[in-house]
Amino acid sequence: MIIGVPSEVKNNENRVGLTPSSVKTIVESGHEVKIQSNAGANIGYLDNQYINAGAKLVETAEALYASSEMIVKVKEPVPDEYKFLRNDLTLFAYLHLAGDPENAKKLIDTGVTGIAYETVTSEDGSMPLLAPMSNIAGQLAVIVGSYHLLKPYKGKGVLIGQMQDMNPRVVTVIGAGVSGTQSIIKALDNNAFVKVVDSSQSKLDELKLQFGSDNIEYIFSTKDSIQSSINESDLVIGSVYVVGKEAPKVITKDMLSQMKPGTVMVDVSIDQGGCFETSRPTTHDNPIFLENNIVHYCVTNMPGAVPLTATEALNKVTPSYIKELANKGIQSALDENKHLKNGLNIKDGFIAHPGVKEALESK
Repeated sequence: MIIGVPSEVKNNENRVGLTPSSVKTIVESGHEVKIQSNAGANIGYLDNQYINAGAKLVETAEALYASSEMIVKVKEPVPDEYKFLRNDLTLFAYLHLAGDPENAKKLIDTGVTGIAYETVTSEDGSMPLLAPMSNIAGQLAVIVGSYHLLKPYKGKGVLIGQMQDMNPRVVTVIGAGVSGTQSIIKALDNNAFVKVVDSSQSKLDELKLQFGSDNIEYIFSTKDSIQSSINESDLVIGSVYVVGKEAPKVITKDMLSQMKPGTVMVDVSIDQGGCFETSRPTTHDNPIFLENNIVHYCVTNMPGAVPLTATEALNKVTPSYIKELANKGIQSALDENKHLKNGLNIKDGFIAHPGVKEALESK
């Protein structure tokens, strides 16, 4: 199979679909890999490294897409890339179709076969290709949230850290999956008092066994419990994920009026449409906006802030799936592996994933 890796074109997106070492393992499996020139240059993966790994360089995205059977990339295509897509091409990437219904429908109309990293499953019910980026986003949420709590960056002017004889600052984490759990760890490491809000009591009980009861409170999710938690918080992190679907809006616009001005809200769920009603997508160039004097951080490619780490983490898990698709052929691989088939989101102009279908048809 001919596998193409284009340069990412999303704002401040310097990740790359395959590292040179991943290319080497795929080429050694008998497949051809084409890399767009300079696709990895911004994070230190130079063209000569890819050539030495067995890849062929292609100068333009148009030529790369035209000569490939499967495209491996990180982020969903932007509209300028739709013209390169066709119904005999497979796209393997994060797609997050429910997060942008308007463009999702245009992407579907290209006829491309889209296999989404974020809906591939495993036997234990986890999301193995989503987890590495969720892990990173969860940690970054505390970092960027702390930064924007500084007064020059619109925050209330508080420090999340160790201050002698002072009460710790409060961080609320809503949604305790992979991303939320990493936010909890990071916040506790920074001596915050953490309020964990989740709709699963068993998950809360599990976390209590993991983290204990020092500087942490476990809260079953209701509108009232969320309101009470965010009213007392300096930083609120939303990390709610429902496979394939648009994220539920756990904080509504009217709830902001009771919060303290300068509180920071980080919407890790923004790729899936956001879990705050007032969220709208932002970029690393302009990451925040104010709504009712509450700072909103809603960058849609948070792990892109650490592209080398993120690329390396992603390439720990993607090559085996890429080789399975290439070795068996797309349809056979999907037919033989139900967990990989769960990644199939779109094909021949139709929506193949039930969660995505429900999300998009409701718009």
